[in-house]
Amino acid sequence: MLKEVANVVRGLSADAIEEANSGHPGLPLGCAELGSVLYGEVMKHNPADPDWLNRDRFVLSAGHGSALLYSLLHLTGYDLSIEDLKEFRQLGSKTPGHPEYMDTPGVETTTGPLGQGFANAVGMAIAEQMLAEKYNTDEFEIIDHNTYTLLGDGCMMEGITAEAASLAGHLGLGKLIAIYDDNQISIAGDTDLTFTESVGDRFKAYDWHVIEEVDGHDLEQIRAAIEAAKEIQDKPVLIIAKTDIGYGAPTKQGSSAAHGAPLGAEEIKGMKEEFGLPVDEKFYVSEEVTEFLGQRKEELAEEYQVWQEKFAAWANVNPELKEELERALNLELPEELREVITELEIDTPIATRKASGAALKEIADQVPYLVGGSADLAPSNKTYLDKYDEVQADNFAGRNFRFGVREHAMGAIVNGISLEGGLRPFCSTFLVFSDYMRHAIRMAALMKQPVVYVFTHDSIYIGEDGPTHQPVEHVESLRMIPNLTVLRPADEEETKEAWLQAMERADGPTALILTRQNLPHLDKANGLADIDRGGYVVTEEAGELDLVLMASGSEVSLAVEVAQLLKEEGKNARVVSVPDKELFAEQGEDYLAEVLGDNDTFRVAIEAGIGTAWYRFLGANHHLVSMDRFGASGPGQEVARKFGFEADKIAEDILEKL
Repeated sequence: MLKEVANVVRGLSADAIEEANSGHPGLPLGCAELGSVLYGEVMKHNPADPDWLNRDRFVLSAGHGSALLYSLLHLTGYDLSIEDLKEFRQLGSKTPGHPEYMDTPGVETTTGPLGQGFANAVGMAIAEQMLAEKYNTDEFEIIDHNTYTLLGDGCMMEGITAEAASLAGHLGLGKLIAIYDDNQISIAGDTDLTFTESVGDRFKAYDWHVIEEVDGHDLEQIRAAIEAAKEIQDKPVLIIAKTDIGYGAPTKQGSSAAHGAPLGAEEIKGMKEEFGLPVDEKFYVSEEVTEFLGQRKEELAEEYQVWQEKFAAWANVNPELKEELERALNLELPEELREVITELEIDTPIATRKASGAALKEIADQVPYLVGGSADLAPSNKTYLDKYDEVQADNFAGRNFRFGVREHAMGAIVNGISLEGGLRPFCSTFLVFSDYMRHAIRMAALMKQPVVYVFTHDSIYIGEDGPTHQPVEHVESLRMIPNLTVLRPADEEETKEAWLQAMERADGPTALILTRQNLPHLDKANGLADIDRGGYVVTEEAGELDLVLMASGSEVSLAVEVAQLLKEEGKNARVVSVPDKELFAEQGEDYLAEVLGDNDTFRVAIEAGIGTAWYRFLGANHHLVSMDRFGASGPGQEVARKFGFEADKIAEDILEKL
């Protein structure tokens, strides 16, 4: 019956792709047996409750093969109909071109950018072991599931896979089972054009258990490999499954021609004849397959009910743990958190990275499900939680991660931790290295995952490390990512508020942009009353308004200095802090005019980075102080002066323009 399930999956996938005149039939045809064994026999899941806490996770890292996943989800009883399959790749459908989280029941993460899904799966497996350590008791094991991921040659070539696999091996993730669809074909042709390494030996070097030479079309070999993998408790497992891309297609099997385009009517006819499927019937599902998988669904429902009863018994004995778990799953914050953090005393002057560290440690004490770490920069990022253990192979009760110098994997792994549920992750590195993890940040924004990024050393002011480490374009480029909140606080008070805003946000990621150098406390005219509008008045003008100075981060205190110098010259300047430029822009013309004056008001923007986007706030009369080139190596203040970030110089230029 599993073989028949596999053949029906092939027919459904080929028909969906043909109907759309777009898609990737090669993987669904080549991996149909792998999918049928996983969904039809191995995996613990409940189509009636796709978000069940203790379900096995399946991540299709090779997301271009989405037709395989959709066919399996339909057949096994998820809320995905034949009509949905017929709408494959159509606008607004539940079956988009690549699997998208929240669009399709049963899809655990958005995949398609190769390697991202694999790293997500590593994060899910880490989170599973952390949750098991935290909530299981001697009497009740309520968290006990595996994470499966299917990846292809493209995933294996991507560097993120190497980073994530290395960390997974170091941590000994015994609940992680990766299946490598080794069909030796890429878009351009045979993989031996570019990819001739021994993948098995590479993963053995990462301290994975490797099961090789599995025939990916032989059900018994697949079953035996997965059962053997489940017996390995101290290492992640890689199953190398030899498959034929486009399996069953008469002329395209084993060829790159099967990868990324519809097979065509004649090829589908030949494939259906080969597997005994009705040639003239599209989207065919046999009664036998329906009955077989219906029975499997009933068995899974019974297992689910047994777990529910176990969970209820656990909750009855451990009411405090249950309450803590529910708060974590719902990302509930303590009612007193805002008051506690607002009243936290932080001596100034202080670098905002250090103020962030103080706020973070206090938040961690208040929010037990907050976990995170750094890409080997914790002492500089100030993100190490001193009171708590590290997550290591022998201790998943910790709250500190050592990601190593693996920024891209770090970003995708924390996405997986967030997707697993029950934990709220943060991660950290220097701002300039956010480029290494940019795509993972984009995926978090796309999936609305509430990850917090702590990016320190935010401008040319970091000085001696020079232009390789001095971010210039990075803040503005991050601001351009949809659904990513970018906060660049100007002092210790704004930093505490930035952390609170990040923690209170549950529908997307937040990036905190923090300084290496010390900053003074800012005396604010009206406190932080309007900071939740993205920008607000810090210093009011002494008389009739002559100009408005606006900035974010460290440049706000510079603007205050400039305003003081201008006051000595008889010019009244208002200083505006804009920690969240995108939110500020959304406030509407009335608020912008209230804060920035009318369009004829002389407006000045100061940013130690690319400043082009400030023009939307600059009216007819303006002056922009920004960086339009890379920095230089030297003491931070000297570098700043070299590039014009000096109060005397800025005041002089403003007076000249006025």
